[in-house]
Amino acid sequence: MKNTVIFMLTGALLGIVAAALIVPPAIAWYASPGGLPQGANVPSLVQIPDVIRYATTHLIRGEAIGAIVGAVAGLAFGILLSTRGRRGVAPAGYVPPPPPERKTVA
Repeated sequence: MKNTVIFMLTGALLGIVAAALIVPPAIAWYASPGGLPQGANVPSLVQIPDVIRYATTHLIRGEAIGAIVGAVAGLAFGILLSTRGRRGVAPAGYVPPPPPERKTVA
């Protein structure tokens, strides 16, 4: 159980790191105007607080999704390892107890 929780937390952290590397370029690609020649100025007026709110909201949402996906992957990995370890493998030096004696009725 403890190892499964550790795998979940590790997976969540790895998911956050992956999202922090993947989401900003995705936001930049999604928000960039298309169909303009290279070097052309885009005439637009934006509200800077709205742009910041948009970017940070999507970044945090992406990191939360990455954490959830990583935690689920860590849970699956932890369950896989815990069930694989319990398949009838006796520890080293294990001696099974003797069978109980049968009493005969005469």
